[in-house]
Amino acid sequence: MSVLAYVLVTLNPGTEKDILKKISHLDEVTRVSMMYGEYDAIIKVCTENLEQLNQFLTDKLRVLPDIFQTATLIVAKTHLSK
Repeated sequence: MSVLAYVLVTLNPGTEKDILKKISHLDEVTRVSMMYGEYDAIIKVCTENLEQLNQFLTDKLRVLPDIFQTATLIVAKTHLSK
């Protein structure tokens, strides 16, 4: 069983390009998109289980400089659309 999650990230101003480039190279990350609005980016993450998601969030993502805030949304069920 794998865990799919989206992480909303708020960054310190002016750091978006550098931090998002670093994040995109992390193994668990499948997509990084810059956004306008309350959050600066959304990160699509896939891990094997919740413990690995926790390790990713605490040991790899939240320790990066200039990450101000995160909000994690764990996918409960995926539906295919046509």
